[in-house]
Amino acid sequence: MDAEGATDTQTAPLKAGDVVDGWRIEEKLHTGGMAHLWRVSAVAGEVGGEARGEGAPLLPPGTEGLPLIMKVPRIKGGEDPASIVGFEVERMILPALQGPHVPRYVARGDFTRTPYIVMERIDGVSLRPRLDEAPLAIDEVIEIGSRVATALHELHRQHLVHLDIKPSNILQRPDGTVVLVDFGLSRHDRLPDLLEEEFALPMGTGPYMSPEQVQYVRNDPRSDLFALGVILYHFATGERPFGAPDSVRGLRRRLYVDPVPPRAIRRDCPPWLQEVILKCLEVKPERRWQSAAQLALALQDPHQVPLTARAERLQGSGALLRFKRWFFAIGSEPAQRPRLGVATQLMKSPIVMAAVDVDNAAPALLEQLRETVRRIMVTEPGARLACVSVMKTARIGMDELVDEQGRSVHVRQLVGLKHWARPISRELDLDDGRLTFHVLEAPDVAGAIVEFAERNQADHIVMGARGNSAMRRYLGSVSSQVVAQAECTVTVVRA
Repeated sequence: MDAEGATDTQTAPLKAGDVVDGWRIEEKLHTGGMAHLWRVSAVAGEVGGEARGEGAPLLPPGTEGLPLIMKVPRIKGGEDPASIVGFEVERMILPALQGPHVPRYVARGDFTRTPYIVMERIDGVSLRPRLDEAPLAIDEVIEIGSRVATALHELHRQHLVHLDIKPSNILQRPDGTVVLVDFGLSRHDRLPDLLEEEFALPMGTGPYMSPEQVQYVRNDPRSDLFALGVILYHFATGERPFGAPDSVRGLRRRLYVDPVPPRAIRRDCPPWLQEVILKCLEVKPERRWQSAAQLALALQDPHQVPLTARAERLQGSGALLRFKRWFFAIGSEPAQRPRLGVATQLMKSPIVMAAVDVDNAAPALLEQLRETVRRIMVTEPGARLACVSVMKTARIGMDELVDEQGRSVHVRQLVGLKHWARPISRELDLDDGRLTFHVLEAPDVAGAIVEFAERNQADHIVMGARGNSAMRRYLGSVSSQVVAQAECTVTVVRA
């Protein structure tokens, strides 16, 4: 299908033998809650993907001969919008990573054609099956912890916080090297955090989420050390330190309830290993190991681990201490953090927000809006452009999450935004770090636009206004409400 006219591929599920952008689908390897994994190979002379027509090599240097998999998101309509955004996050982050602890990135496609990521297939198994064998031998717990901490340190050096460290996302190569996968919830310091920008919910996997993730903080690498502490606890004791909560209330218990010390469950657990694990599980990040390298070193050289009261503890926190912590945890949220970068960098890098009604605006208005945004981006060479569309939902009753053809409305609007912005992206050569797309779901369109701008500290909103009518003058148009409520500059465009 022609890329300019393609708007949806989800109604034709992939099958063995299909060829997508020059990749031959060979065998389905796994189906998870968010994606399918297929074994694929390159069809000689046909690989294109998003590099089609740009003179790109058949395969990136160094990837010839690699076993490959294709990750394809499960899009059926009505799915959790976070899963769509998470796929966008992963396809943005994976090309920015390198080294033996991540799969080699090869190619990607997005929702304007077929969404996928082609990457190296790791010939190894995850740590997930080992949970059923826990508790493991102490030496094996130590070895696993050391290898995972080493991999985490390398990712942290590349400005990434994984934020979803769990056994199923930890693979091992045949030589024992740990490979971390699934970056759909991750945050990269030098790339936009789409999940934080679009959602105000804790993001992660319940048993492994750090206290600060529960409090919506996503920029602290020590969150990954907390998750590793949970894994080590489980492997050492056969139990989860905080259970498997499925509600925010349950998640918040880790803010004030200490886990049962490992030695109370397993008597042969060395005091120094309990010290290491409980230090990982401290509520406050400043009381944990301050880097994954420090943690790896402690596991490799236990004689250098300074022992504290943690090492000898045999009981969890008492009722009085839990009550005090619970009291101070009520409504306790971290102070508002500035956007990445120092103040001078903020001045050089404004955020321009284009609010685009891709479903209802007339072509002339969409064209005029695009030209206005283009001019602003030309005069602000360091600016970032956030393209936003609002999927209006009902305040009461059921929403239509798919259109007449059975396509996801969320995905359709995402595709529409990308097509609208394509001329700007091509002319100004905007990369993933400077151009992002967001589909918000809300009953109040104006309120959603204003809230997004405030939460993400947008400096300038550009939006269109349709023709006047008596009804709009009486009720107030979306653009007039945004002008009245927004704290930043607002430019309203008319065709």
